[in-house]
Amino acid sequence: MDDLNIKQMLLAARTIAEEKNLPEETVLNVIEMAIAAAWRRENGKRDQNVRAELNTQTGDAKVFVQFEVIEDGEAYNPSNEIALTDAKEIDPNAEVGEIVEEQHTVEVFGRVAAQTAKQVILQRLREAEREIVLEEYEDKVGTIVSGTVAKVDQRLIRIDLGKATGILPMREQIQGEYYSPGQRVKVLIKDIEREGRAPELILSRGDEKFVEILFEQEVPELESGMVEIKSIAREAGRRTKMAVKSNVPGVDPVGTFVGGRGIRVQAVMNEIGDREKIDIVTWSENPSEFIREAISPAEVVEVKIDEDRKRAEVIVAEDQQSIAIGRAGQNVRLASRLTGYELDIEVAKIEDKKPRGNVEDVLFSALNDASEVEVVENLDGDEPDQEHFGGENQ
Repeated sequence: MDDLNIKQMLLAARTIAEEKNLPEETVLNVIEMAIAAAWRRENGKRDQNVRAELNTQTGDAKVFVQFEVIEDGEAYNPSNEIALTDAKEIDPNAEVGEIVEEQHTVEVFGRVAAQTAKQVILQRLREAEREIVLEEYEDKVGTIVSGTVAKVDQRLIRIDLGKATGILPMREQIQGEYYSPGQRVKVLIKDIEREGRAPELILSRGDEKFVEILFEQEVPELESGMVEIKSIAREAGRRTKMAVKSNVPGVDPVGTFVGGRGIRVQAVMNEIGDREKIDIVTWSENPSEFIREAISPAEVVEVKIDEDRKRAEVIVAEDQQSIAIGRAGQNVRLASRLTGYELDIEVAKIEDKKPRGNVEDVLFSALNDASEVEVVENLDGDEPDQEHFGGENQ
């Protein structure tokens, strides 16, 4: 590769930017980063702080190496620190703790530096293009869109959404679902993650919001405000609990979401899979009543609430304990998340009852009681009737 001057670099970057419809300011920032990286590669040190300024009219560029000013005589790192005396030769007003910049003029880069500059330009322009595309999806965060499975990796699925490609991490997948390239899927745009080297569009099928929006598509009464979803607790692929409320007297909220012959809830299950069960319960502002609903299908004897600790003791009959807890604790775990209370399942205490005797004991006791009554009656009269006691004297 031949040497590269700044004007050639500016021309190449502008050509790429025009093809990708990137703004002029973005192109300028990218070129300045490339100039700084190329200068550091050719003239400086890897750990130096370097910035560049480019005059787009003349094509002239300046590089500024930044140093922190320290006291004379102290040990310092020459890559990014400078003694006060030397700093004052650059800036007479320099003080300890401040940053001074050493200026260099740049016109042409050698072969190695030119390669570095081109790599930076291509990488940064790709990132800028991706950022602009993702910005178009910011307004779609929290909505469901359709896409096509582009690639299946071990830990994530890449979904082609048209203008952008999003990732479906394992934590956001529905347990037990399998995906194949070319498959059409509905996904929730959950977030735009910008913490890594490149921004990523985070998708989800396992989030509670995914179920909520699916119901919004099936239940028009939600949009009108007749009913509302108060809370959802979900273990994707296994079970979902959803608390709903009616805002119109006489409207059954649970029946509204289930639909005639279960058509509405079935439409949601068709999307998330029949393996995942959906429990729809009535929300109540009374915590005790709400907890009773949330722990269903178990029947509750009593609920004791500790409001300060946000805990509740749910008392059930012995034959209801396993139902209340659920397989591997799933029912009580989801009910806790749904209500916002930590729920403890306890078995109701059965009071001791007097043991029943056998049939002979009952009959004997009855005869004794009858005899005692007869004797008392005779004592109240004259002589006992001889015939009454069973016949004449022998």
